Amino acid sequence: AGSGSDAFALKSRAERVGDEFVLNGEKLWISNSKEAGVFLVMANANPSAGYKGITCFVVPAGTPGLTVGPAEEKLGIKASSTCPVRFENVVVPAASILGEEGKGYRYAIEILNEGRIGIGAQMVGLAQGALDRALPYLHERKQFGTAVADFQGVQHQVAQLATELQAARLLVYNAARMKERGQSVVKDAAMAKLYSSQVAEKCASRAIELMGGVGFTKAYGVEKLYRDAKIGAIYEGTSNIQMNTIAKLISAEYR
Repeated sequence: AGSGSDAFALKSRAERVGDEFVLNGEKLWISNSKEAGVFLVMANANPSAGYKGITCFVVPAGTPGLTVGPAEEKLGIKASSTCPVRFENVVVPAASILGEEGKGYRYAIEILNEGRIGIGAQMVGLAQGALDRALPYLHERKQFGTAVADFQGVQHQVAQLATELQAARLLVYNAARMKERGQSVVKDAAMAKLYSSQVAEKCASRAIELMGGVGFTKAYGVEKLYRDAKIGAIYEGTSNIQMNTIAKLISAEYR
């Protein structure tokens, strides 16, 4: 608990005792933890080695000492539970190590890089959903004897949103294509997540504005998409972390 974006500073520990490890620590903001049947737990088995001591353990839910705390009351993505998970003298066999001891940090990076493509896809779908809900209403709703969708000022806003959404979609598709081909996706996955989360928030926000008062209600579900969009800039690495990653890799290309 407490390491946040500085993931390699995690404080959870794994102490070897014979052929077993004893896990102690606490994790915050664990998605779907209420429903999980198995946890992949990152804990440092050799603190003197720094982040190279981080090891990944497979720990079944219900293991003595493993406790899932109460779910957070969140702004959005309420269908997914988010809870703290505590480990108090959780005993697991050495055979529960996933991969190699001390390589957990590598696995975490790989999971995050691939996961960012998934978050990008989630945000693209959310943005598309916002437009799909707003546009039919704009064609139905009339003001001054004209459908709202026929006002040029509205049309230009929709055109801009659709263009940015397509750009975000292509960034995600490209990162997924590269991943399937076995290419490095660190920079491209970060770009896809960064931009698609921005587009999702913009599309959902603008959809509410274009729909007017009804968009601010729960009648069309756009307000839910607006609340759900915000997480895109936070989990699987914040937008600032994505920009740090992108900037570092671009700089390295020109050194």
